[in-house]
Amino acid sequence: MESSDHKFKPESLMMSYGYKPALSEGAIKSPIFQTSTFVFKSAEEGKAFFEVAYGIREKRASEELGLIYSRINNPDLEILENRLTLWDEAEECAVFESGMSAISTVLLEFLKPGDLLLFSTPLYGGTDHFIHDFLTKIGVHSVSFKPGQERGDIEKIIDATGHGERLAMIYIETPANPTNSIIDIESCSRIAAKYSTGTKKVFVAVDNTYMGPLWQRPLKHGADFSLYSATKYIGGHSDVIAGAVCGSKEVITRVKTLRTFLGNMAAPHTGWLLMRSLETLKVRMEQQAINAEKVAIFLETHPKVEKVYYLGFIKPGSKEHEIYKRQYSSPGAMLSFDVKGGEAEAFKLLNSFKLIKLAVSLGGTESLAEHPATMTHIGVDPAHRKEMSITEKLVRLSVGVENYEDIIWDLGQALDKI
Repeated sequence: MESSDHKFKPESLMMSYGYKPALSEGAIKSPIFQTSTFVFKSAEEGKAFFEVAYGIREKRASEELGLIYSRINNPDLEILENRLTLWDEAEECAVFESGMSAISTVLLEFLKPGDLLLFSTPLYGGTDHFIHDFLTKIGVHSVSFKPGQERGDIEKIIDATGHGERLAMIYIETPANPTNSIIDIESCSRIAAKYSTGTKKVFVAVDNTYMGPLWQRPLKHGADFSLYSATKYIGGHSDVIAGAVCGSKEVITRVKTLRTFLGNMAAPHTGWLLMRSLETLKVRMEQQAINAEKVAIFLETHPKVEKVYYLGFIKPGSKEHEIYKRQYSSPGAMLSFDVKGGEAEAFKLLNSFKLIKLAVSLGGTESLAEHPATMTHIGVDPAHRKEMSITEKLVRLSVGVENYEDIIWDLGQALDKI
């Protein structure tokens, strides 16, 4: 077979894709391009770069978008964005300074006053707050649906708002944070198609932070956006805040245009750190998934644990299991569990860990535990929290790369303290 016919896997391309060492003195790794602006070879070149960057004209077939200013583009961001497209099999990617900046920019670009946003519950607390507190202020209507609701029931929810003809986006988080409830992306895509018209497309956006980019590919199931808090698995070392969104060239061009004027792009050093992390993404996530399975089995049979929320425990033969088998390639490394008791017992557990760290965030090399009801999801309406099983007894666990026997020992000794 000719070498040019071989298609390398993403994990192989993470070391070099999109980077030309000859342009950087032969350095095997991309330098940090810590610069605010870039020098043009000529005034004509500068004019051409700005024409393309500001959408005055389309890029010509053989033309590359030149470097102008680090708010618009920077080599570290461009190389990183190229590599991130590989995991999602996307045309384009945009990187941001935080996950919330990626989420808010997409929502602001594709929603306008009078539009209707349909979203799944539960959502990450920051997203939930942005929808209810900010989008409401600018006249965007919103309505939610729950995991497990049939397509017909969801369409009735949309129609009951009286704004069905203004449905502009379906925003889902699957698996849901922190309950691991799953949403059928393909079903949402069919709903979006039904409410789209010749002049208006209804977009589907998926927060893929919990599973991606290794274990779920939303774009392959009909989504228009695959969104990430890149702080989590992509960054993976709890040392950088970042966000990303992948999609078609058409939609990401719109996202990048708004990013230019909001100024919430990631910095060069952030891009460089994420490139470093991408090289070990697959090995990290695979070890975390192995550890999580061992931990989930231990918790499921523990006498002081009422219930474990873990994708690997979805009942075979159920509709949820059919969606799981079609949509995911692994149960992942996130799980939650109900301790017997309430807040006092959950707090006693969290305060007794010796290895596991009591902190929010997820997807890092170290195992983290937190209390969603009083921490990440404290801003969610209490009645809504209870409805979604985010109760005082729920503990969320992000499983790291430590030896799984040590993680289990730590959970065991902490549970014994209750």
